[in-house]
Amino acid sequence: MLRERLILFTRFPIAGKAKTRLIPALGAEGAAETQRQMTELALCRAVSLFIARGVRIEVRYEGGDEEAMRDWLGPKPCYRPQGEGDLGQRIDRATNEAFTEGCDSLVIIGADCPRLDETVLSQAFDALRENEVIFGPAQDGGYYLVGLRRPVPALFQDIEWSTAHVLSDSIEKARASGSQPELLVTLPDVDEPHDLDDWHALQTQVERVSVIIPTVNEAAHLAETLRHVAAAQPHEIIIADGGSTDETLVIATAAGAQIVCSGRGRGLQMNNGAQHATGGLLFFLHADTLPPTNYTQAIRESMRSSKNMAGAFRFALREPRPAGAALIERFTACRNHHHQLPYGDQGLFVRRAHFAALGRYPEWPILEDVDFICRARLHGRIVIHPAAAETSGRRWQQAGVIRTMLRHQLILIGYHAGLSPQRLAGWR
Repeated sequence: MLRERLILFTRFPIAGKAKTRLIPALGAEGAAETQRQMTELALCRAVSLFIARGVRIEVRYEGGDEEAMRDWLGPKPCYRPQGEGDLGQRIDRATNEAFTEGCDSLVIIGADCPRLDETVLSQAFDALRENEVIFGPAQDGGYYLVGLRRPVPALFQDIEWSTAHVLSDSIEKARASGSQPELLVTLPDVDEPHDLDDWHALQTQVERVSVIIPTVNEAAHLAETLRHVAAAQPHEIIIADGGSTDETLVIATAAGAQIVCSGRGRGLQMNNGAQHATGGLLFFLHADTLPPTNYTQAIRESMRSSKNMAGAFRFALREPRPAGAALIERFTACRNHHHQLPYGDQGLFVRRAHFAALGRYPEWPILEDVDFICRARLHGRIVIHPAAAETSGRRWQQAGVIRTMLRHQLILIGYHAGLSPQRLAGWR
């Protein structure tokens, strides 16, 4: 198996020292905030690569210290200071250390190319299987990515950095060292005030919320849910239907929702809905659950931190509340706090790229939400937003609070004991 490593070069976002060329347009604080946001976006995409193909992530930083970097970006990456010297000397140092430590394929990026996504990063590592040197050309004449399969010290020597001929000079040096470099797609950097329009457009795209609601004969609840969902103006509402025979699809059509039909099964339906989603953030919601009033903004704010892999809202029951509702809510809050294990009736949200990298929901008859969250929390934090998603208490009213809670716990014990989802479905 190839030992692949991705190194992200970035700077701790200190006002007046980060993204200084943007200060005339944004001010010192605004420029530092842009540095923070772009670094977190780059790291989120790197994490997708780690989940999907096991790429080791390393962050080389300027400013701050390792403790500050961990507080900011989380404990998962390896952190190292960039050290002294110009950019070429710092890249060469990182390159030599990576190959000395046994790296087979190395990709180095900065945080100033927000259109460098998971697809391009994966293409870079694939290209290194056939090429010793690759570059990701930037529109300004530099490069946003360099990939190596062996050390090439001359590649970073005697380069006039931040000029329009960085890439052309680097290509010549690669050829002089015996390598014919491969070029990836050309992308824009965000370095100057005139680059900010593209950055803001991309931010809007990345933070679009796609709501996915699985349904089977949910006419009794769906209209009210869709009114609440639409009020917060999500990017799109997708009804993932599993074969409703009541008025579910009529209600969804009248509300302007997109309908995706599939076989029955919540995991299968939500996966199909996600496949049709175009937003950067996916919000999976049960048809009988009402999201918080400001749920779209709450999701965006929760997922801006690269430390958060997925999230949900605080659990609450709505009227008519079954007897023992307070006990259910306290128990759920305890489970969320101690185990980071929300269920689907709290509304689960995740970045679309991470959802795909994690392998989507298992298409099981039960516990698809539990399995997905258990896999997600291996790679980051599961955040519980304090705003409440209010769900119907019909399950507890029908079977009784204590009986329903005990049955849920028995099913979870069976799941962790390795019993099949098909067998556990019979225990509901």
